[in-house]
Amino acid sequence: MADPLQQFEIKKIVPIQIGTFDLSFTNSSLWMLVAVGAAYWVLIAGTRQHALVPGRLQSVVELTYEFVAGMVRDNAGKEGLRYFPLVFTLFLFILMGNMLGMLPVPFGFTFTSHIIVTFTLAMGVFIGVTVLGFLLHGAHFLHFFVPQGAPKVMLPLLVPIEILSYCVRPISLSVRLFVNMMAGHTMMKVFAGFIVSLFSFYAVPAIAPFAVTVALTGFEFAVAFLQAYIFTVLTCIYLHDAIHMH
Repeated sequence: MADPLQQFEIKKIVPIQIGTFDLSFTNSSLWMLVAVGAAYWVLIAGTRQHALVPGRLQSVVELTYEFVAGMVRDNAGKEGLRYFPLVFTLFLFILMGNMLGMLPVPFGFTFTSHIIVTFTLAMGVFIGVTVLGFLLHGAHFLHFFVPQGAPKVMLPLLVPIEILSYCVRPISLSVRLFVNMMAGHTMMKVFAGFIVSLFSFYAVPAIAPFAVTVALTGFEFAVAFLQAYIFTVLTCIYLHDAIHMH
């Protein structure tokens, strides 16, 4: 049976070494570009004609736009719509990365199954909303770490807890996406290996792992969308905290 973790291996396509820094163009870099290109093509193709009665692709683009706009409006308030382009870009990038990783193509790769990618995205969100909070509120943003109505005698205990819970946001945000994508792809690979192994002896026993693989594939498509949604909605909630401080 093939190693189910082999699909996550980073492979250099164009080796680039500058001093001690490895800046090689890898399969992960390639599929990030593919995800950006796919998202760009869908948006351009879907909005090219501006038909009064939208076609399928235009409907998908408009529904996606309204879905993310509603997400920002509901979780970050109307003030958060100023940052809609960033949230919309983040959602499409993660969604495309998750979905493209499901395609059974040669040299396919799911870059969102790597913690370095998801952590970089999460840290970008974390640093961005923190800087935004200080830009909007100045030093008053530090009051965000003081629970309202808490007794003053408890503040030396509560404030460090609030700061710690705030600082672990990028960890929880990145690990959730990385673990779900990696675990799902690993399970699919394992059951697919069972199909090949059992089918080489007799076809009937291979039916069970085949059925499980089909079910896992459908489930993984749902997870791919759900994880993009969760990452984005949490970003909106963090934006709300930075803008409104409550």
